[in-house]
Amino acid sequence: MTSLSTLLDDARSLHPDLVRTRRDLHRIPELGLELPRTQERVLSELDGLGLEVSTGAEISSVTAVLRGGGSGPTVLLRGDMDALPVAERSGVDFAAENGRMHACGHDLHTTMLLGAAKLLAPRRDQLAGDVVFMFQPGEEGYDGAGRMLDEGLLSAAGRKPDAAYALHVMSAWIPRGMFTTRSGPMLSASNRLRVTVRGRGGHGSAPFRAVDPVPVACEMVTALQAFVTRRFDIFDPVVLTVGMIHGGTQENVIPDEVTFAATVRCFSPQALAVVKDGSIQVCEGIAAAHGAELDAEFIELYPVTVNDGAETSFVADTLRELHGEQSFATAPNPVAGSEDFSRVLEEVPGAMVALGACPEDLDAETAPNNHSPRAVFDDAVLGDGAAAYAALAVQRQQQR
Repeated sequence: MTSLSTLLDDARSLHPDLVRTRRDLHRIPELGLELPRTQERVLSELDGLGLEVSTGAEISSVTAVLRGGGSGPTVLLRGDMDALPVAERSGVDFAAENGRMHACGHDLHTTMLLGAAKLLAPRRDQLAGDVVFMFQPGEEGYDGAGRMLDEGLLSAAGRKPDAAYALHVMSAWIPRGMFTTRSGPMLSASNRLRVTVRGRGGHGSAPFRAVDPVPVACEMVTALQAFVTRRFDIFDPVVLTVGMIHGGTQENVIPDEVTFAATVRCFSPQALAVVKDGSIQVCEGIAAAHGAELDAEFIELYPVTVNDGAETSFVADTLRELHGEQSFATAPNPVAGSEDFSRVLEEVPGAMVALGACPEDLDAETAPNNHSPRAVFDDAVLGDGAAAYAALAVQRQQQR
């Protein structure tokens, strides 16, 4: 049986190689579902480990299966690989210079999962089952997890995984080296509301001769904020943020139309049903009151990320045993961010776990958050994360 202390020691011995890999990946951020350079590096790192490696038919995914020495549970471990269209301003000496950035720490996730593969491959005879390593593109809005499921991810090992786990680093909020998760809803569902208000353009000096869509759209934005505070239980909340609004060309021209779009987050099917219909009804009523026309669309993107209760308890116990009691804290509340790993957790019981990666010289409460062009992630957690991935696989396979 694999010793967790030995596993952790071996992970720390990999630290220089993990840092080198992470920084190389950080310099070459790629977007969406096509990550040729990142995929090439992952394949190179896996070469020689004796894994059954396959790549996506239509996307730059990598799936690697490690065959264990027994017929115990199959465990899936996920690491996402894509970056964001953010011009980096982190100030690190390995910053990307191509107008893109690993501002959400996916370069760390990929590196830690590679580290786990390197830790587990020499221990294959001690493993009670198989391990599936899921290197995923397209997490940032491209539903890469869904695409990998469509391409047969869950049958890669010849049987459906018994458990699935993912780590996600945080550049703020959580102290460095601290793991946290919770049972039940961990992350919200993500949806998009897109509205176009169609009026009748005219001269800004004579609004009575036009149907001005600008104040109509503004009234909708305000009314939607009241809607989500008055129609929903505060213990089953909805977050609606209008992040885009466009209309008009200059100050004295009333435009024909105004378009705005909002992200809508919720934590239950019940709340989703109400906000899906209700948000459009609010906008339709306001448009009718002003004599404007409306095109509105509500798009469901990702479901709620729901951690299995038993798997969450197992994760907490394993991480405390691996890294010490102080290394784990139960998250008090779910977070309104969203993840396409939710699609995996709809099919396989498991858990999504956050890991603090805020540099020691910054205050986690005020440090730039994930997705900021100034976000910085500490390489010091790479070994901890690699060991965590590996330990979850090893320990879970001891359970039947």
